[in-house]
Amino acid sequence: MYDLFLSTNRDWEYLTTGKPGVEVIRPVLVSRCGEPIEVMNGVKVAPQASLADCPPVEIVCVPEITVPPGEALQERFAEELEWLRKKHRDGAILAAACSGAMLFAEAGLLDGYEATTHWAWCDEMRRRFPKISVQEHRALVVSGEGQRLIMAGGGTSWLDLALYLIARTVSVEAAMQVARVWVIDWHHVGQQPFACLARSRQAEDSLIARCQVWIAENYTEASPVTAMIQMSGLAERTFKRRFKQATGMPPLEYVHTLRLEEAKQLLESGEQPIEMVAYEVGYADTGFFNRLFKRKVNLTPAQYRRRFGAVRRSLVTQLEGAAS
Repeated sequence: MYDLFLSTNRDWEYLTTGKPGVEVIRPVLVSRCGEPIEVMNGVKVAPQASLADCPPVEIVCVPEITVPPGEALQERFAEELEWLRKKHRDGAILAAACSGAMLFAEAGLLDGYEATTHWAWCDEMRRRFPKISVQEHRALVVSGEGQRLIMAGGGTSWLDLALYLIARTVSVEAAMQVARVWVIDWHHVGQQPFACLARSRQAEDSLIARCQVWIAENYTEASPVTAMIQMSGLAERTFKRRFKQATGMPPLEYVHTLRLEEAKQLLESGEQPIEMVAYEVGYADTGFFNRLFKRKVNLTPAQYRRRFGAVRRSLVTQLEGAAS
């Protein structure tokens, strides 16, 4: 993101005329104390200022928080949270990529607004901050008073965030030039096609955990929820309540998600007809499977196969070519 901002207006001119253009965005790296910090995967970053010494800024970008979903943020990031609140009061645009939006939520800035974050944190955001309308299917959300809260989802959707900020603060043409220089493709389908069962971790409730183990191998059963209820020995209402409390999902939604994950693998790796894929993961009604897949993944099964099957085939071809 730092490189993209510095590239704006400068690199396009350099590549097309041989002379660098004027830099129109001046990013500065800031940390709590201004001291060198270690970020994800052991990368060392040397900030240029502390929070207290940060010069006036129009935009604040939080790339990520590098903590697992569910970890407490208030004590760990108390100074950063107060700094974000102040910058927002001062009129700055606040932007976040990936899990960085969790800091906005913790600061109370997203209450009553739409928001997004990495798909693995969406359930946690929804659970902890019920006043936020979590848009987990969208790769980019612009929200808040004056549209000053901007959030991108996970992975490389930060590229969308950077291009949007360039278009908004410089010009659309400048953003398009950066996209051409860096060969960036907009994530128009959102982040749902990339999501997996983020809530599949084993529940602490041992009875529900036993049902999770069973359903992982038997999700194609005709009536899997009924089978789990019988296995648990609980009343239906009690089982459904405990299952949702333990996993964050109603049991039927959990089954659908497992089935769709397997369907994704079959679509990526094989050429079976869609009807056969639906049947293999537990759906006799292909029409229902198609509608469910489109609603949950934001692509039809055929669109998913074209997009991700091609990626898999290309990788396999490249590997086979290198091996020969």
